[in-house]
Amino acid sequence: MEKALLVAAKLQNMEYDIDYSLEELQNLAEACDIEVIDKTYQNMERINTKFYIGSGKVENIKEIITEKEIDIVIFNDELSPAQIANLEDALDIKVIDRTLLVLDIFRKRASTQEAILEVKLAQLRYMLPRLQGLHKSLSRQGGSSGGFSAKGPGETQIELDRRKIITEIIGLEKKLEKIKNNREIQRQKRQKSNIPVVSLVGYTNAGKSSTMNKILEYCKIKDNKQVLEKDMLFATLDTSARQIKLPNNLEFLLLDTIGFVSNLPHHLINSFRSTLEEIKQTDLILHVVDISDPNWKTEIEITNNMLKDLECDSIPKIYILNKCDKVEEPRIYLKDSILYSNKTNFNIDVLFDNITNKLLDKNYDLCDVKIPFTDGQSLALIDSTGIIKSKIQLQDCMYYKVYLSKMCQIKLNKYII
Repeated sequence: MEKALLVAAKLQNMEYDIDYSLEELQNLAEACDIEVIDKTYQNMERINTKFYIGSGKVENIKEIITEKEIDIVIFNDELSPAQIANLEDALDIKVIDRTLLVLDIFRKRASTQEAILEVKLAQLRYMLPRLQGLHKSLSRQGGSSGGFSAKGPGETQIELDRRKIITEIIGLEKKLEKIKNNREIQRQKRQKSNIPVVSLVGYTNAGKSSTMNKILEYCKIKDNKQVLEKDMLFATLDTSARQIKLPNNLEFLLLDTIGFVSNLPHHLINSFRSTLEEIKQTDLILHVVDISDPNWKTEIEITNNMLKDLECDSIPKIYILNKCDKVEEPRIYLKDSILYSNKTNFNIDVLFDNITNKLLDKNYDLCDVKIPFTDGQSLALIDSTGIIKSKIQLQDCMYYKVYLSKMCQIKLNKYII
């Protein structure tokens, strides 16, 4: 296992606390099986263009490397190609940045074809401007190579690599565009069915996948519909969709989405944009929060900032304050929030009531319906699909005050008062 030193610059306009940011970087490093030996930061007014940090801090880092037998130095920001080359020359050790670390985690977690393509695209976009630093040893004269044409014997290997990467990027973008088009067709089918869509979002490892599994379990949906849940960063990279029918007959499609983290690399955001934009098409967002994490307020802010960037901040939202069983005296601090626990099922009924109330406003109408006892098919339909507020048995019919979907209203139109 590699031993790492974490390095950061503390700037006056930093969005998040430096200690929190370094703790998050440590979690990312440990997710890559890297042992963090030490952390350090430097107070700075501006970033040093040559080393990112000051030259004096570079000397201090060299001493820590020798003293603590460090194998790798990880910077808490995206470094330029020149900064990486200068730091490796000065420190005589491998240097990587936060972006490369996150990309490596995503590479290890990707399982579906789409996720693998998206991560590969992000890696190539990251590598393209860094060829000079990554391939100094390849700056030699070369001829034609691979499946692309060369300018001639005077072209350098780096130029050839750059052209090869650009060709790969174009190919990956075309493949992902096809997948995006297929998803758009599926989305249009969902919209025609008028089934509401609900998205689970939140900071990575807050409990989104376990919340989906609890809902599936509570609604007695088959075990083979369960999604992967693990106590790890970015366990889920793919958008999983499950059809849900609550005990009160409310039906909706539940999406489990990728987790967020502060300073998510723009290469990943661009590559995963089509996946993330699934959230834009939803009727309700369930924002899962690990209330037992001391930094939960910051993690809410990180997720909300990402939703704002995706233009999803106007979608109705419920905050699910998860893991409240780990907090001694949990309190609700947010509007439209509920205390909840996946472990104990605490307030799961309250969660369902909140989801119902939010979705009824947009997707259902409250109707007065009279169905004669002779029409057993319509009676069965309203009992199985309607969200019944009250019903009264009359002499020759059943009278309902019931929330009905648009589709159900069409089928029962002749009985609606």
